[in-house]
Amino acid sequence: MFFLLGGNSEKKARKAERKQHRKMGEMTDRAREIFMAGRFPVVTTDEVEGRRIAKVLGLVCCRGFDSEEAFFGMACRAMNKGAQAIVGYNENVAFHPDGSKYFSCYGTAVMFEYDPNDRDALPLMLQQRFRTLQDEGRMDEDIL
Repeated sequence: MFFLLGGNSEKKARKAERKQHRKMGEMTDRAREIFMAGRFPVVTTDEVEGRRIAKVLGLVCCRGFDSEEAFFGMACRAMNKGAQAIVGYNENVAFHPDGSKYFSCYGTAVMFEYDPNDRDALPLMLQQRFRTLQDEGRMDEDIL
């Protein structure tokens, strides 16, 4: 009787979980593209050469059974905070008795000082928004 009265909440929960997992996969793919294009530095040092850090956004970390999943998940979380880079990057690997590995990646998400002569000095989210506006013809080239 419970089932007939709306007891399929498990099914709704599984559907929402699949949707969230799919969305996270898309965001991780975007982070992978940006990192591979060289537009999002991840360094083990406490600074990025040639750039001054203006704001520290905080610690970002991600864990997973796959090293790429953990790394790009961490980068994705930093980008979602508005970061332009990760400094102090570190990773750990835990080995389990069953032979599996568990990866942990973490670092500090930072924003750089704004340089009006460098178009890539804006946070990635703003860069994308401005380029979209330019493509639509709603923004002048001089604004950037």
